[in-house]
Amino acid sequence: MITVSDVSLAFGGRVLFKDVNLKFTPGNCYGIIGANGAGKSTFLRILSGTAEHDRGEISVSQGERIAMLAQDHFAFEELQVLETVIMGYPLIHRLRKEREEIYAKEDFTEADGMRASELEADFAEHGGWEAEAQAGQLLSGLGLDEDDHGKTMAELDESKKVRVLLAQALFGNPDILLLDEPTNGLDLESIAWLEEFLIDFPNTVIVVSHDRHFLNAVCTHVCDIDFGRITLYAGNYDFWYQMSQMLQRQAKEQQRKNEEKAKELREFIQRFASNASKSRQATSRKKVLEKLDLDGIVPTSRKFPYVGFRPDREIGNNVLRVEKLCFTFEGTELLRNFSLVVNRSDKIAFVGQEHAAKSALFGIIAGGTAPSSGDYYWGQTTRLSWFPRENSAFFDSGLPLVEWLRQYSPDQDETYVRSFLGRMLFSGDEALKPVNVLSGGEKVRCLLAKMMLEGANVLVFDEPTNHLDLEAITALNDGLIAFPGVILFTSHDQQFVNSAANRIVEILPPSSVPENAVIDRVMPFDDYLKDETVRALRAEAYRGAARLSM
Repeated sequence: MITVSDVSLAFGGRVLFKDVNLKFTPGNCYGIIGANGAGKSTFLRILSGTAEHDRGEISVSQGERIAMLAQDHFAFEELQVLETVIMGYPLIHRLRKEREEIYAKEDFTEADGMRASELEADFAEHGGWEAEAQAGQLLSGLGLDEDDHGKTMAELDESKKVRVLLAQALFGNPDILLLDEPTNGLDLESIAWLEEFLIDFPNTVIVVSHDRHFLNAVCTHVCDIDFGRITLYAGNYDFWYQMSQMLQRQAKEQQRKNEEKAKELREFIQRFASNASKSRQATSRKKVLEKLDLDGIVPTSRKFPYVGFRPDREIGNNVLRVEKLCFTFEGTELLRNFSLVVNRSDKIAFVGQEHAAKSALFGIIAGGTAPSSGDYYWGQTTRLSWFPRENSAFFDSGLPLVEWLRQYSPDQDETYVRSFLGRMLFSGDEALKPVNVLSGGEKVRCLLAKMMLEGANVLVFDEPTNHLDLEAITALNDGLIAFPGVILFTSHDQQFVNSAANRIVEILPPSSVPENAVIDRVMPFDDYLKDETVRALRAEAYRGAARLSM
């Protein structure tokens, strides 16, 4: 159990939290939510002991071990993958290393023998003999092949490093598990595995995440950071959201009533303050007015952007035809004979583990990359707007935001351009910020404003929810659901995929089958995950790819 007593933290004149009192108990999973910059990650680091707070106390039950998901993906470059995972339980890792060192001695003394005996007992007591098997199970559940287990961390790509560090945090069943954005870099299958793991986890979990489906699946409680307070709610994210909307409506109604009452009191005071017979009543009402805290009723500090895509023209029946597309990058075959027909009512989510293939496909059909062979044909009525995963090239100038967006606007009037920036929460002087200093989330919102101005009837998104907070993800999600045109997209946010897509396309490893390695189903994503035929096809494809890679 971890207890937070009167904890406060401020940076300069800005209060992040004040007088926070919380208790996190075993068997529960607590989701930490709040607007960007509210202090979610900072609070997690305070709980772990890696960040200081101004006052108050964090206490952990005696003998309990805390594990936290490491954020430095390059901290273990020289170590083997299995050893990196086992380091998540420092005691087992230390005993393991000392055993190896003592048995490697050439002049093994009697004292060494006694120490070895002690080490063996401690090693067995703490589960050391099962350590490698447990680490391997965690890695396999997170999608790493057994061939990766003996590699060094430096040999892995970024997505695999993220999974190893997550396995490190999970290893050894820590008493308190702290996870900061654990689903980043994971595919949907690995996220589903992690959800099941945490649902069955018997100890305390505290997690920061922008993934609504994940929070709904694993959380028993939600801790909302808002206005320097951290408020605990029982239930998952959807329960919190509905509760917060209800409280917001109640607060607004109370504020309206208070304003009406204040108006009546002011009018009474103004009429009778100079009337001797009414002066006592006027004085009494003045005191009531002074006690009315009209500014103290604040529903929420969160701001939701507005996302709405309005196509300039209706799309025709011929949208996109892709024929035998092949693409190889740096010696790796990403697409082999890929063929697809897109219809006018399609909102297609591209899913699966072949992330580079999906990005390559989007880059090709958007005209940014030439295929190795094959072709594609857009219908005459189509107009495309593309959101690439790697977007830094859009922001390599020092242009002010309003001038940057004006480049993509059919109407050059500054007020018109600023209205779209306002929808993305850039108001006043914020619209004059140079684009090369924007954060990741701000860049995404700028690209969404650009796409809204373009009036396209086909939208292509490559991981648009990366870097966005929950409010912006919800706004984008609603915008895509309402969009009347065609959408092709990929995302690791399961709720986003399930609510926005009516067709699922999974690109399989090109080496798994000789022709068009694709599963294509017209169905919601939740149904796709449960479909037995799909499961069998996927399993066979990945088994075949694994055999060919050996």
